[in-house]
Amino acid sequence: MIETFLPTDRVARSLTVSTMAFALSSGVFYAVSTLYFTLVVGLGTTTVGLGLGIAGGTGVLASYAGGWLADRVGAHHVQTVATGLNGVALLAYSFVSDAVAFTLIACLAVIMRSAGSASKQAMLARWYTGPERVEVRARMRVVTNVFIGLGTLAAAAALLIGTAQAYRVAVVVAGVLLLAATVPLAGLGRRVPELADKMTTARMTTARTAAAGEGAAGEGAASAGPSPLRDRTYLASVACNAVVATQFGLLTVGMPLWVATTGAPTAIISALLVLNTVLVAALQVRASRGTGDVRAAGRTVRRASWLLATACGLYALAGYGSVIVACVLFVLAASAHTMGEILGEAGGWGMAFELADQRSAGAYQGLSQAGYAIASMLSPILATTAVEHGTPGWAGLAALFVLAGTGAAAVTRRAAPLVPAGR
Repeated sequence: MIETFLPTDRVARSLTVSTMAFALSSGVFYAVSTLYFTLVVGLGTTTVGLGLGIAGGTGVLASYAGGWLADRVGAHHVQTVATGLNGVALLAYSFVSDAVAFTLIACLAVIMRSAGSASKQAMLARWYTGPERVEVRARMRVVTNVFIGLGTLAAAAALLIGTAQAYRVAVVVAGVLLLAATVPLAGLGRRVPELADKMTTARMTTARTAAAGEGAAGEGAASAGPSPLRDRTYLASVACNAVVATQFGLLTVGMPLWVATTGAPTAIISALLVLNTVLVAALQVRASRGTGDVRAAGRTVRRASWLLATACGLYALAGYGSVIVACVLFVLAASAHTMGEILGEAGGWGMAFELADQRSAGAYQGLSQAGYAIASMLSPILATTAVEHGTPGWAGLAALFVLAGTGAAAVTRRAAPLVPAGR
């Protein structure tokens, strides 16, 4: 656990500290943003939803663009700039007064957030090798979950005060925390000379081998590697994992709405979300071991899909019977759901890293993150559809998860890592 929050590796330490500030900002912002936009700014809920939906669409393109750019100017540079501009966007929310300005700022925030996420993934793909990449990624997810929770608790002060000024202060704090998240990243190339050395060496290699059409594999290289958009295996992998990743909307949107239709007390929603956070923090790193092998990663995603399907069945059953039965089923469903989430993330990371061509690591990881962005857009729709249709809806969602997980395993059975990674 100490290695998770205070890594010995210099790159991991910088990324972890930056992630702490980033996650604190996210926790504060998530807790107050909806009420801030509706009660303080005065926007309608439909306007907020539409603006965020438009912003979400820009995030899909920004994910791929961020990875593509990371191949050319260096992932650590892209992540630093993107995180800083994301912070500026959150600070700009303090001055928003109409729907147009809100939508433009939301687009900037989501674009920068998506580009930053893709560049972080690209840095992990470049700097680490094999199972180490998945393990570091898993540790960062634990850090993210814990500090988002801490940020949410901190935002409770603004929620309790309930004034417009309190909400504005919370939004400003979220922006300042994002600016602080750039500090561990700024100058990373100087503190870890190997990053800068890789960039220089890669560019020289590219110049020498351009006539032969070969790409450089160093950090920040102007890569001449293949485009992931032409890699059918990788596209299939991204598609399958994107479907599995729609489970996030099931926990944050579908489950709360479904609880409200049953006899279970709504207070159980908070308990289930806390259960999710605790299980992820305790088990994510352990569950990620072994998924550095691409075929093991595919099997892990398939197991995740069956757990998610089981959770869907338990959620559906919670709609029947007494209050006590419903509460027990919700706890079982949330437990199965969280285990599916943990395994799905671990297997998805393994596939994203191991199926990628390292000559275009940034572009490949950017495409992977674009798949998650699409999942984020579609997951609320799938979750609400399941709730609206009751048991048949949950059954259809379960079948969709199983098909995606089976597809992911099939992809990895026929595939092998393309280009070995190296420091």
